[in-house]
Amino acid sequence: MGKTDTIKKPDINKKKKKMHLKRKFTDWSTFLVYLFPSLAGVTVFFFWPLVKLLITSFRKSATNTQFVGLNNYTKVLNNDAFKSASVNTLTFALLAVPLAVLLSLLLAILLNSGLPGKSVFRSILLNPMMVPVASVVLIWQVLFSYNGVINGWTAQLFGMDKIDWLKSDYAQIVILILFLWKNLGYNMVLFLAALGNIPEEIIESSMLDGAGAFKRFFAIKMHYLNSTLFFVGIMSLINSFKIFREIYLLTGDYPFDSLYMLQHFMNNAFTHLDYSKLSAGAIVMCIGMILIVGGLFYFETKFDADVED
Repeated sequence: MGKTDTIKKPDINKKKKKMHLKRKFTDWSTFLVYLFPSLAGVTVFFFWPLVKLLITSFRKSATNTQFVGLNNYTKVLNNDAFKSASVNTLTFALLAVPLAVLLSLLLAILLNSGLPGKSVFRSILLNPMMVPVASVVLIWQVLFSYNGVINGWTAQLFGMDKIDWLKSDYAQIVILILFLWKNLGYNMVLFLAALGNIPEEIIESSMLDGAGAFKRFFAIKMHYLNSTLFFVGIMSLINSFKIFREIYLLTGDYPFDSLYMLQHFMNNAFTHLDYSKLSAGAIVMCIGMILIVGGLFYFETKFDADVED
């Protein structure tokens, strides 16, 4: 009796292991079948072009495969146009992103506080999201051109001389207003959704404990808004880099100095078929974006840890 038991137990264990391995193999096969189309698309349209870009950045040109080391990177980093474009892009992002986050958060708090006619106000702020880029550019040309509406108003009301706004020191402020007008509505909706998810009982209990409005906001609401703040910041950063479309349509290939962005540098290098310099510039820009986003992720996780502690 004892011998048969000892013989059967290993057989049962072997069968269980086989069934487990078979199930695992089936699960992995199903997983890979569903993953393959997406993985193939990402490999063909993202990873492979990125590898080709990296290879081209170390070559003399797209047609000459001679290895030149870091020569292209040295040329790009010492290029005055690239330096100017980097400073302008970074300056614009440092101005636009905090303003987009703070103003949209303030608008969301205002709408969430029971403001009368808030649905109308919300619709007005969301309307720019539905306006095509070409229409936005046309509106800004009508407003800020040399013979535009703004110059007409300032001349009539204050007797000021006409200013070519997009070719003056105010050019980046004009584009900043455009950026905020275009993006505040979307960010505000995200913050409204986050504010709506804050449990009311926590707010009510804090009010019973005597917590003021500022303390409730920074001690309770900010904890629930943290992930949304991070997401809105990342999206605003991405959108600040995409402002090139509007600037290009308003001013062309070579705008006023303060509006010359990194995308202008890339676009002009592509037009002149300087693919090696273009590839090196794209890699430098990619590394810069990775460092910025990585830094934001680091501070976000650190803030989360401090809040939990």
